[in-house]
Amino acid sequence: MRRVSMLLASLTIAGLAASPLTARQDMPADYAGVLQALGKTGDFKDGVLKVNIPRNDLAVSIHGQRVSTPFGFGGWVALTKGDAGHDVMMGDLVLTEDEVNPVLSALLANHLDATALHNHFFWETPRIFYMHVHGHGVAADLAARVKPALDLIGRGVTPPPAGTPSSPFLTSTPDAEPLTAIIGRPGDKSGNALKFTIGRPDITMREMGALINARMGLNTWAAFIGTNDKAMVAGDIAMLETEVPRVLAALRAHDLNVVAMHHHMIEARPVVIFLHYFGEGPARDLATGVRAALDQLGK
Repeated sequence: MRRVSMLLASLTIAGLAASPLTARQDMPADYAGVLQALGKTGDFKDGVLKVNIPRNDLAVSIHGQRVSTPFGFGGWVALTKGDAGHDVMMGDLVLTEDEVNPVLSALLANHLDATALHNHFFWETPRIFYMHVHGHGVAADLAARVKPALDLIGRGVTPPPAGTPSSPFLTSTPDAEPLTAIIGRPGDKSGNALKFTIGRPDITMREMGALINARMGLNTWAAFIGTNDKAMVAGDIAMLETEVPRVLAALRAHDLNVVAMHHHMIEARPVVIFLHYFGEGPARDLATGVRAALDQLGK
């Protein structure tokens, strides 16, 4: 408990200390070119360009209840500077079943890697899969190589109807204050989702000299939607190998569903395992279960 509290506190202090620098950061010209080439929006913080690929074209339901895109259906790719003028690219693409193999073929044809393919949810309609992508090269070249795959996403999908059905998970958000007190750090609001993102500053991972930080995917997160009494939580926990059994036990002790375990990166050290979980119930109970899992990290 004390180690995780110190970990959360150090991350918050580091974020506050870095915020003036982050505010002064200008997007490098080659990264602005990436956004233009891909036709996407994004931002540049902590040395990382994050490109947004939300699946606003999908109408996703869980147990027949419509849920919002920010709950866990926003794909992305990220670039950061490595050695010798090369960039490292990582990303997580949100795909329907029919999109998985065409997108994979487009990535492979352009000499990019797919390092994981898995689900984040149970009981969702349509079925959604998540593909992690990876590559090295010059920023403009990486954009040109990943664009054919991104252009396949959403092709042929019928957009949701203008009139959205009533669902507390589509428009409502649990109160932030009690969840913040339980999790131990503030969350960020995106649409109706309250999302807590926690890095692993205790894990130093580099690739081609580039620091793989929270914005490159080395993070734990939890997203809450719904009401105080009727909420859903979904999230991802970044774990060292020795932490896996304890985290699993903590999640199941609080009736949170373990959905997937996998890696994001290959040939990376130390080995980091990512665990996706999902739960339904009163928001405070869900947050207590998430915090119990967080308490197993850093021990």
